[in-house]
Amino acid sequence: MDPTAQQIDGLKELINIGVGRAASVLNAMLSSHIVLQVPFIKLLQPEDFKKEIEILGQESLAAVHLGFQGIFSGSTQLIFTMETASKLVTILVGETDETDDLDSIQTGTLTEIGNIVLNGVMGSISNMLGFHFNYSVPNYLEGSAENLLKANLIVADRTILLARTRFVVEKLDIYGDIALFFEMTVFNKLLEAIDVLGNE
Repeated sequence: MDPTAQQIDGLKELINIGVGRAASVLNAMLSSHIVLQVPFIKLLQPEDFKKEIEILGQESLAAVHLGFQGIFSGSTQLIFTMETASKLVTILVGETDETDDLDSIQTGTLTEIGNIVLNGVMGSISNMLGFHFNYSVPNYLEGSAENLLKANLIVADRTILLARTRFVVEKLDIYGDIALFFEMTVFNKLLEAIDVLGNE
């Protein structure tokens, strides 16, 4: 079913609460002041998601992937271009002359950031709607939009909730995408729970 305007607003509110909590955690951990904002969300089918993500970059994408299970199961990713990912890591940890360690530093830093942001979003959904989730260990991915889709075992009836996210770090705007992957029946359950919350 197509979500109503009220359901879309509810989804956006849940995600905004989640990234707000994530920003508080990141601010406490890092010396840089970070503001996270979600200017829009979109509901997409797999092929449309692929086109949307390819706008960021045809081949060079970096993502942190987190799977979850509970009352319903799915996965979520925080996605950047490689250029943006490197810029974010440099801002947060500073320049490094140890070229051999750069890949491991970037992987570790982005995985930690992704874990904080994605757990913030899923924690918001969990707390507000009364769901409980168990999470897999987050893992770092690189590659094309096609590769990111394959990592989620995308099927035809899967709905993708894409939330464009702005990382505002020391007056620099860095864009990333939060994508949540749900099968259609699961997504409809999420919308029903949002309706119940809105009527309380």
